[in-house]
Amino acid sequence: VFLFPPLPSSTTSLHPDQPTMKFTAFGLFFIPTVVSFTHTALTSRRLSASALSSTLERVAPSAGVVPQWEEQQGLSEEEFMRSDMSKPDLSESLLECPLTLWDAEGIDLDAARESAAKLPAACPLEIRATEEDNKKGEEYFSENKDMIRQKLLEHGSVWLRGFDLPKSVSGHRVMTESLDLLPCLDPLHSSGLRKFSSERDVLYEEVNKPSLRQHYIGLHCESTTKRTAAYASFVCFKKATEGGGRFLIADGAKILGDMEPNLLKKLYDRKVRISVSNLDVPPSTPQFLKEGFKNLVDAAVAPKFDMDLEMIYEADGKPGRLMAIEETESPINRHPVTGQPVWFCNAHNHLRYLRDRRPCGVPEVGMTDVFFGDLGHLSPSECDEIKRVSEKHITAVPMSPGDVLLVDNYRTLHGRDVFNGERYHAVGWFSWDDNEKWRGDELRQREKDGLNQFVNKYMDWLPKDF
Repeated sequence: VFLFPPLPSSTTSLHPDQPTMKFTAFGLFFIPTVVSFTHTALTSRRLSASALSSTLERVAPSAGVVPQWEEQQGLSEEEFMRSDMSKPDLSESLLECPLTLWDAEGIDLDAARESAAKLPAACPLEIRATEEDNKKGEEYFSENKDMIRQKLLEHGSVWLRGFDLPKSVSGHRVMTESLDLLPCLDPLHSSGLRKFSSERDVLYEEVNKPSLRQHYIGLHCESTTKRTAAYASFVCFKKATEGGGRFLIADGAKILGDMEPNLLKKLYDRKVRISVSNLDVPPSTPQFLKEGFKNLVDAAVAPKFDMDLEMIYEADGKPGRLMAIEETESPINRHPVTGQPVWFCNAHNHLRYLRDRRPCGVPEVGMTDVFFGDLGHLSPSECDEIKRVSEKHITAVPMSPGDVLLVDNYRTLHGRDVFNGERYHAVGWFSWDDNEKWRGDELRQREKDGLNQFVNKYMDWLPKDF
């Protein structure tokens, strides 16, 4: 049993009535390729899976700012899912997600902390609709486009609260088009983490799956070493019917500014590598079969995820575990437009140490971890510091139908709290509308769709509260 330290006094529990929750942790052997094993190997695997089962005491994470919920009437599912068929199908000439813009060399960390302290405190900045604003509808966003885009750059996120127009798929599209946002593919499209809510409107379903509603999604940018969306628009059509599901937002510049200086320098100097998937092979499998399996996965499966991955055995010390690990990257990056150094690292979401100590509902194949660039392990105290500083800067946003969070994906990290009941949120990803070089000219590759659909069907088959 793992016991987490008490919540820091500077943050607020998102679940005051449920300070701890118990979940069963277990491994799930899943291979998206047909592989034959002997009876002995399969028996060994079953014993291994049984040995992995254990009950962990998990603590619900905290947040620095927890605004109050407000009731706002939404539309029926038939109404909010309706697309405007008079508009063109955007999926026919959809842009690929742009390549990640790295500018991480020679950053003065002391100067970065000083400049972060001078940035606006509000993240997100709330823009609340008036009755007159809602009467204007599309015209409001056209008239205020420059103001909204400027505030997004200054604060990293804008919370459009109480607007009627974005309560539906068709209205959300009108809003984003009025703001001159340019749609692109999800950077993780081929992974299958999200399926389309409306493909013709390039709107993805958020992580609403019943099998993942008790999975806490930690802070992350929608980014890999290879691809990063410039902006995102997260919209609520239906909030969780039985509570929870707050959307989490945190300013990457503020996280950098408040992180313990020695740890920040250590991470910056040594860089990081992120493991995105585990495939457990029975430890007794002969070496030549393990290498053959590794080569098969490397050649047939890894390239379909559109990520630069290296297949490595036992990086976390678990015998027989094959891990798909991204290339070395800097945890700190300069913002492409402002040049402000920011915490540009998904460690709060991906660290196994943190996942094992909070609500987590993904199978073993989807478990992740973070290493130093040389594959060294972060210590528990270093993981705890990443948790502390990340959650200090979280605003746990209570989104109601029609609420939208516009996010600068290079500045701001996002996540999602656990929820109960049914929920429907969606997200649109956007490229660089004003910089052709950064945007690139890659178009959607349809061959990516197969893996996306397969993984989504697999996740849909999982029972609720998996």
